[in-house]
Amino acid sequence: MTAAGYRILTMGDSALTVEFAGKIDEATNQRVQSLYRLVLDSGLRGVRSVIPSYRSLTLRFDPAHFAVEELEHLLANVNPEAGRRGRLFTIPVVYGGEAGPDLTVVAQRCGLTPEEVVRRHTAVEYRVYMIGFLPGFPYLGGLDTRLVLPRRETPLARIPGGSVAIAGEQAGIYPLDSPGGWWVLGRTSIQLFDPGRASPALLAPGDRVRFEAVS
Repeated sequence: MTAAGYRILTMGDSALTVEFAGKIDEATNQRVQSLYRLVLDSGLRGVRSVIPSYRSLTLRFDPAHFAVEELEHLLANVNPEAGRRGRLFTIPVVYGGEAGPDLTVVAQRCGLTPEEVVRRHTAVEYRVYMIGFLPGFPYLGGLDTRLVLPRRETPLARIPGGSVAIAGEQAGIYPLDSPGGWWVLGRTSIQLFDPGRASPALLAPGDRVRFEAVS
């Protein structure tokens, strides 16, 4: 790491990753988001795509037109306070039963009642740290510490699209049917990914999410 708290890692001859110091938390993610906006707004020469994650940013570029010195100039202007504070989405969720088959198990493992799990899950505002794994799948930071559980030891062969789940210190929403190792608390009718929309993924890094229990 440099004194500025980042390092640049080469990924072959046409990509690199800027990795920021620190753990996975909102402050680090805000630095990622600040650089992400700086790169997009600057029209940095030669950049083909920009991929933000928890604590790093990967750039694919045309080697004939890209200059790392221009990127370093942007890095000098990274401002965590300018990290994207995006739109706020309220996601309705049916908890428990067929929609949330793991709610009771999660409650038992956390030493809580199912009602308390739902209360804690809906009481906080989450931040979209990154999109990945599946098209439109949001990795959400901000989970109540009482709900932190390791992933399943054996993943399920199919988790239905719309499933609202938790694993580790994160919450997430499965946009499509998929295998998965997260604990499913409920399900939403909101469509997180639609290739027919101008922006197929509903959520973007920096957006905020609140869950609302519905019948």
